[in-house]
Amino acid sequence: MKKYPQNLSFSGNLELLKKTKISIVGTRKPSKYTRQFTQLLASTLSKHNICIVSGGAMGVDAVAHAGAGSSNTISVLPCGIDIKYPAVNKNLLSDIERDGLLLSQFEDGFKSRPWSFVTRNELVVALGEVLVVCEAELGSGSMRSVEFALEMGKEIFVLPQRLGESSATNELLNSNRAKAIYDIDKFVSRFSTELVPHVKKDDFLEYCKTNPTYEDALKKYPSKIFEAELNGEIIIMNAKVIVK
Repeated sequence: MKKYPQNLSFSGNLELLKKTKISIVGTRKPSKYTRQFTQLLASTLSKHNICIVSGGAMGVDAVAHAGAGSSNTISVLPCGIDIKYPAVNKNLLSDIERDGLLLSQFEDGFKSRPWSFVTRNELVVALGEVLVVCEAELGSGSMRSVEFALEMGKEIFVLPQRLGESSATNELLNSNRAKAIYDIDKFVSRFSTELVPHVKKDDFLEYCKTNPTYEDALKKYPSKIFEAELNGEIIIMNAKVIVK
C-alpha cells in the first residue's frame, strides 16, 4: 500500500492474519454460474487452510465468505466495526465477528461513504496473496480493486466467463492482465501446503451440474436420481435438476 492505515479496528480472531490469504471480489449481482463456482472456489481454499478475504458486500463477497465458512474468513468493512453493513448481510457478518475476523479502518459509528468503499477495497487487496475477480463489469468497483492489485504487483485471477458477460474479467484476460482459473484444485495447490487430492469426478453429479430436466435425468440415471435426492445432493426445482 502507498499509505498504510494508522489505525485498524478489529473484532474476532487475529490469528487468521497469520494464515495464507486469498482476496475474492466481484459483482453484487452475480450469475448463478458465478455463485456456484465462487462458492466452490472459496470452500476448496478453506478446506486447505487458506483464509478468504473479502468486503462483506452483497453478491460475490457474501458467497465467498459463506463458502469459506465464518471461522476462516476476514471481512473488511467500509464503515465502523459496530455497524453491520449491508443490513442484508447482518447475520453473516455477525457470524464472522463471532468465529472469524472483522476489520475496519474507521471509528465506531462511522457510516459508509462512496470513498470509504474504495479505501476498504484497497485493504482487501493488500491482505491477499493474490486477487480473484469472479465476475465484474467495466467501470465497476471491482475494477478499482484490480487497479490496486496492479499497483501492488499482485497476480490477478478470474473465473472464465461467456462472451458478452462479465466484460471486465474478459477484458482482463484479453489484455493479459489476469489468468483464468480453469481447474480449482490446481489453483488451490499453488497456495496450499497440504496435498490437494485428486478426486475422481462423479459422472452423475457432473451431468446434473448441466441442470438437465428431471425427465431426462431419470431416463439417463434411473437408479441414482432418487438416491441423490434423498441424500440431499440434488434438488428438483421447476422440473429441473439442481446440484446443492
